[in-house]
Amino acid sequence: MKILIVDDSKAMRTIVMRTLRQLNLGTHTLLEATNGVEALALAKAEKPDLILADWNMPEMNGLELLKAVKAAALPVKLGLVTSECSGEMQALAKQEGAVFLLSKPFTADSMRATIGPHLT
Repeated sequence: MKILIVDDSKAMRTIVMRTLRQLNLGTHTLLEATNGVEALALAKAEKPDLILADWNMPEMNGLELLKAVKAAALPVKLGLVTSECSGEMQALAKQEGAVFLLSKPFTADSMRATIGPHLT
């Protein structure tokens, strides 16, 4: 499975990738992008199976990326990772087609519970 990690923070991308590896849910190819614009181009070129995108990023945020992925009809699941996980944000993410909303800070267990079903 090919997974695209999108976050403007290199430290957060590293944490997400390390946590994914700790889950031992199979072998995955991990790709990185620093914002939604870069992620959209990479998604079109690399055809990932899953995108994990930060909600708040410069140039194109995670929700805008989700809408752009849908508009481009890319066959990829997209989940949002955010420190702001209100009920309103969860409803908006689901309404736009996000397959999950993972709140920061997360643990390996919370990531497994949230993302695990989408890694097969």
